Amino acid sequence: MAGFKNGKLSIGLYEKAFPDSLNWEEKLLSARDAGYSFMELSIDETDERIARLKWDIAKKKNLREFSEKIGIPLLTMCLSANRRFPIGSSYHDIQKKGMEIIIDAIWFAFQLGIRIVQIAGYDVVAEEESTDLSKVTFGMNLKECLNLAASLGVMLAIENVDCEFTDSLDKIMRYVKDINSPWLQIYSDIGNLTAMNQDVTKQLQDYGNHIAAIHIKDTRSGIARNVPFGEGIVDFISAFNTLRNIGFYGPMVLEMWANGKKDNYNIIKDSKEWIDGKLKRSYYL
Repeated sequence: MAGFKNGKLSIGLYEKAFPDSLNWEEKLLSARDAGYSFMELSIDETDERIARLKWDIAKKKNLREFSEKIGIPLLTMCLSANRRFPIGSSYHDIQKKGMEIIIDAIWFAFQLGIRIVQIAGYDVVAEEESTDLSKVTFGMNLKECLNLAASLGVMLAIENVDCEFTDSLDKIMRYVKDINSPWLQIYSDIGNLTAMNQDVTKQLQDYGNHIAAIHIKDTRSGIARNVPFGEGIVDFISAFNTLRNIGFYGPMVLEMWANGKKDNYNIIKDSKEWIDGKLKRSYYL
C-alpha cells in the first residue's frame, strides 16, 4: 500500500476533508497524491451516510477494489452517527437505532477491511441529562456490541469528545477497565482534549497503552471544530513528544472539514506538510 513503510508513522485523512461532490476514486487519489497513507471513512449523523451501512455486497466490493487499486486503504471509521443515536439514551427508539448502527458498522468494517471503528463518546442526546443510568446503559450496550466486534477482529475505540461524559481519557478508561477486552480501547483526540481544557500530556502519559488511534486537529478553548491548523492553541510538539516517548505508532488521522469556497486539495496537502513539520521537530518522523 502507498505511504506505508516499516517502522514509520501512518498518517491518514478524514473523509470529510473532501467535499461531497467528489466520488470515492477522486477522494482516494487526492489523499494519495497529497501524501497520506490511508483514509478514515465517515458514518456521520446524516441519513445519507448512515444508509451506507446497508450497502449491498457489490457496492462494498467496488469501494474495496478502488482502495486496493489506488493503494490507500480505509483503515479506520469515524462513527459519529451515535451522537444522534446514543446508546445510553432513555428514549428506547433512539437507543435501539444506536445499537443497530454500531452492529451494522462492525459488519461494514469487517467486509471493507477497516481495522478500527471509532465510537463517539455520547451517552445521551443533547436535550437529555446524562445520568448514572445513562452511563451504565451505555456500557452495557457497548459490551453487547463488542461481542460481535471481537468475533470479527474489529477494534472498537471510544473517542473523547466535547461533552462532560467523555471529555477526558480517564472517563473512557472506566469502560475500558470494566469491560476488560483487548477489542475495546481509546481513540484519543488531542484537539478535543485541548478544547475541553484537559492536561494533554498527562492524559496521554497515563493512558497511552490503551490508545488505538489518534485524531489530530487544531482547536481553541471551547471550540472543537473548524479551526485551521496553526490558528488554534493545540501544543502539537508537546503531544507528539509524549506519544513518541510512550512508543505510540498507531494510526494518526488529520481531522478536517471541507470548505466549498476554498481549494480543498491544497488545504489537505499543506496541512499534511504542516503536521509533518511538527512531527519532525518532535523527532517522531
